[in-house]
Amino acid sequence: MHFIYSIVIYMHTWKLALASIFLSVFLAIIIPSILTIKNGTIVRNYFSSTSSFDTHAHEGIFLNKKVSIPSTLAENNDYHNAILGEKITFGDIINPKKRIYVDLTKQRLYAYEGNKQVYNFLVSTGKWGRTPTGTFRIWIKLRYTLMSGGSKEDGTYYYLPNVPFTMFFYNDEIPQYLGYGIHGTYWHNNFGHPMSHGCINMKNEEVEQLYYWADPKLGDKVSVNATEDNPGTEIIIYGKTPTE
Repeated sequence: MHFIYSIVIYMHTWKLALASIFLSVFLAIIIPSILTIKNGTIVRNYFSSTSSFDTHAHEGIFLNKKVSIPSTLAENNDYHNAILGEKITFGDIINPKKRIYVDLTKQRLYAYEGNKQVYNFLVSTGKWGRTPTGTFRIWIKLRYTLMSGGSKEDGTYYYLPNVPFTMFFYNDEIPQYLGYGIHGTYWHNNFGHPMSHGCINMKNEEVEQLYYWADPKLGDKVSVNATEDNPGTEIIIYGKTPTE
C-alpha cells in the first residue's frame, strides 16, 4: 500500500513540474504576444545586445525586400560638432538637464540642454506599429545592433544588421524587452514621414551627433548601459503620427 501511495505522489509531483514548465514557457512567449495583439499597435522589436560591427553582414531586409548595408557604416567616425537647427520654444524651461522631444505630428526631434536648443532634426516614426507616447529614459546606447521583427505574411518583415547609434528607451508601461529606440537608418531616406515599426528613425550623420551628446555618457566606450550614477537622457514623445 505504501508503494502504491509513493507512486501516486511521484505522478502528482511530475505533473506539477510539467505544469510549471508549461506555465513558464507560456508566460515567456505567449503572454507578450497576446499583449501585443490586444494593444493592436504596440509591437515587439527584437534586437541583439552586441555592439560590434558585423563584418559578415552585407545586406539586410526591410518590408520583405533586400537592402544593402553601406560600407561607410563600419568607419570609426569621429564625433562632429553640433549643427544647430531652427529655434523653437517649449515655454519657460528652467531645467538645465538634457531632454529630447519627439513631435510625432511634425515628425521632428528636438534636443535641449536647459533653455538652449541643441538639435532640430527630421525623423520617421511608427507606421507599421505605433511609436509610444509619454516620458521615457534611455537605458542603453549601442554603437551597432541587429534588429528584426514584422511579418513576412503581411509584407512588413525586417532583418537589419549593423543598425548604427541606437539609443533604446523605456518606462513603466513600455518595458526594455519591447525594443523601442532612436537609431540610424540605411534602408530608407524618407525622413519627415512615418516609416518605422515603432522606433524613431534618423539620418546616420544626425543620429551620430545625438548619440554622443545624449546620456548615459560613454567615457572611453562606444556602447554603455545607463546606471544610477550615469542615467540616461529623458525622452518626451507627444503628438499624433500622420496617417499616410
